[in-house]
Amino acid sequence: MKKSKQLRKSTFIEGTVLATFCIVVTKILGMVYVIPFYSLIGPKGSALYAYAYNIYVIFLSISTAGIPMAISKMIKEYSTLKNFSAKKQTYNLGKKLIMSVSLLMFLILFCFSKPIAILILGNLEGGNTILDVSLVIRLISFALLVIPFLSINRGYLQGHNIIKESSISQIIEQLVRILFILVSSFIIIKICHQKEITAVSFAVLGALIGGISAQIYLYYKIKKNRHELNLDVEVKDFQLNKEIILRIIKYAIPFVIIDIVISVYNFIDMVFISRTMTYLGFPGSTTEFVTTSIATWANKINMIVNSVAIGLTISLIPNIVEAFTLKKWQTVEQRVNKALQILLVTSLPMTIGISLLADGIWSIFYGYNKLGTEVLSLEIFTALFYNFNTVTFTILQSMDKFKTVYLSTFSGYIINALLDVPLMLLCYQLHLKPFYGALIASIIGLGLSTYLALSKLKKEYNLQYHETTKIFNKIIIPIIIMILIVISLKIIIPCNFNSKLCSILYVAFISIIGGSSYLILLFKNHVLETVFGKSYLHKIIKKITFGKVNFS
Repeated sequence: MKKSKQLRKSTFIEGTVLATFCIVVTKILGMVYVIPFYSLIGPKGSALYAYAYNIYVIFLSISTAGIPMAISKMIKEYSTLKNFSAKKQTYNLGKKLIMSVSLLMFLILFCFSKPIAILILGNLEGGNTILDVSLVIRLISFALLVIPFLSINRGYLQGHNIIKESSISQIIEQLVRILFILVSSFIIIKICHQKEITAVSFAVLGALIGGISAQIYLYYKIKKNRHELNLDVEVKDFQLNKEIILRIIKYAIPFVIIDIVISVYNFIDMVFISRTMTYLGFPGSTTEFVTTSIATWANKINMIVNSVAIGLTISLIPNIVEAFTLKKWQTVEQRVNKALQILLVTSLPMTIGISLLADGIWSIFYGYNKLGTEVLSLEIFTALFYNFNTVTFTILQSMDKFKTVYLSTFSGYIINALLDVPLMLLCYQLHLKPFYGALIASIIGLGLSTYLALSKLKKEYNLQYHETTKIFNKIIIPIIIMILIVISLKIIIPCNFNSKLCSILYVAFISIIGGSSYLILLFKNHVLETVFGKSYLHKIIKKITFGKVNFS
């Protein structure tokens, strides 16, 4: 009974809320630590950290190779079919497969760090050196030996609808990573009086330390609950191994394509922006600031919005897979619509709010910078479209619509790449910031990908989106009212954005008033009850109010 409580399975809505909450906490931690870290290492050090981390993300995507998501999908299939032996074989083979791939990626990144650094910097002068970038890339590569293996354990638990332990491990990983980064940087800069390159060299090792800590936690939980997770069953059909490996590869390929295309395009986008702004005559320091702001620093703030899609993905895969395996088409349609509705109700107002308060939010994390504010105010909308893109592709993958994934992904990102430089040049000719063009290109590409995917689902399975359309129509007025309130408060309330404290109070006050008005209106027109379910919504309200508001 005790084990049952430890590894309790979550419903779709509950799993989504729980996963999203933990991811939001993780991302907020990841954003908050940037404030002292950025002030410690400065713009040059932050750019160096961004170079290493962005290339690491690309190799991490290749290392995990979509295997954790494939494992989650297959585990749910075998659980639904009560094939526990195959489920254990899938887990064991997945671990072996991902260890082989991650080791190879580690060796490539470690050995070819200098050529990669040359590719990143090009002819850029006045910033970091090739040797500095090469060193931090080599150091962060060690995390590839741990993080991919950690993701397999998370995928196995998520395949059982066990969201709590998987989510907690993410918080542990982030907390340990941040503590290591801040403590090591403070000691190196403030106590030992060393240069930024030394501090960043230690900081990138935080990914490795955090991963090891989370892995210890998950190993303990899985080992303690081996029986419940069917890991003590006897594996008899070894001939099934080949079939399982082929299925893992088959299911992983779409995840690989999406992760790699997104990561590689982000890298290419960074190069396009850098080269185009250099061509237009912008100084190296401005170009580097814009490039790293879009690729890393604004993107960290984007993760608040993205966390909704990530939480949905974690809960969506096993639930869609189960309904699809049992051919419960009505349930599939309900969950697809529910996922889209959750994105609309949560991501859209968050995106608009962050865009309107970009000046204060950027000041809180990085200090006031007009250029940074301009980047964030539009960059945040790429997060909104990315959310719909991610969730839609997750649905397609869960339903084995791999060809549609390929078509949608490549169509969107090819359009994105083709529009990047032309739109940057157009914006420059219109006396707008040229990087707006790159951001608009990203939004167009993501929007096209999502449209193609949803259209295919409607055509193939006759999925209808009427319920989602109704929800969208119901939230238009609450959002307009929220926007008017936020704009009015911005005009009325003065703020010295050079003061972090003033910026925090300014953003917090306007966010609370604007957000509360939006939620109250949604509650009044019953949108929250429709999307999250009456009983679960009342349960949440009861917890938030410490039992003072009880609907029973």
